[in-house]
Amino acid sequence: MGTKDKLQGEGDRESARRYDEATKAFVESGKVKKEAETTAKISPEEERELEEAEKAGKERAKEEDPAVPRDYSKPE
Repeated sequence: MGTKDKLQGEGDRESARRYDEATKAFVESGKVKKEAETTAKISPEEERELEEAEKAGKERAKEEDPAVPRDYSKPE
């Protein structure tokens, strides 16, 4: 029963320690910013698709967003 490769189940401290060490090493390596920049970029085609989806959603909307400021004053 004293083998080192024994399954520990949920809450495995050894796996958690390895994950924490690997994550810390990745963050300290400086690759995080590069990965974030690479991931954040979208192509012009994706940009158009997002704009079309937003336009389609607004066309189906029953009313304007309540967060949008409006002028409720009576016309003169």
